[in-house]
Amino acid sequence: MTVTTTSPKQLFDLSQSGKDIELIDVRTPVEYREVHVTFARNVPLDQLDIAKLMAGRDPAQPLYVICRSGSRGKQACEKFLATGITNVVNVEGGTQAWDQAGLPVVRGKKAISLERQVRIAAGLLVLTGSLLGAFVSPYWIGLAAFVGAGLVFAGITDTCGMGMLLARMPWNQVSSTPSSSSTCPPSSTKSCCG
Repeated sequence: MTVTTTSPKQLFDLSQSGKDIELIDVRTPVEYREVHVTFARNVPLDQLDIAKLMAGRDPAQPLYVICRSGSRGKQACEKFLATGITNVVNVEGGTQAWDQAGLPVVRGKKAISLERQVRIAAGLLVLTGSLLGAFVSPYWIGLAAFVGAGLVFAGITDTCGMGMLLARMPWNQVSSTPSSSSTCPPSSTKSCCG
């Protein structure tokens, strides 16, 4: 079964029609804090508990999913489909497309996106393996080869182990104190995520 999609404009228009919309944002709490759709609720992909999320929900009501650019949202939708829940819709282009369309968002503290963190980490590992292989021992070239193989695997499967690992790092978490909650009230129009 294929993932159903909607455009940011279509979802925004639907939200303005008075319909009750549930939109979950599957990015890391830090990415969510930086910028998110005003009525989105943060449920990070690595913490997605479908049974808990669906408890008490009307299965006939669609559940909308958004991420940064659409890839993690698609992965979340596929998880729902795998459990037999078919009324899930991915927002095309994610929060980036929503923001670029000029639709309302909540802005908070700036952060480096998870995708950029993966590129930085992979680049550093390849550079380190190459330099150590050239100047210390040729066996270090294996580090660069391992990272390259991981990137090929990530491209083929559309899953990234390094991204999942980085998402759990402390700098990608938001403290759960009341002043810097990882989720904002759906009706919030100002930055409440510090």
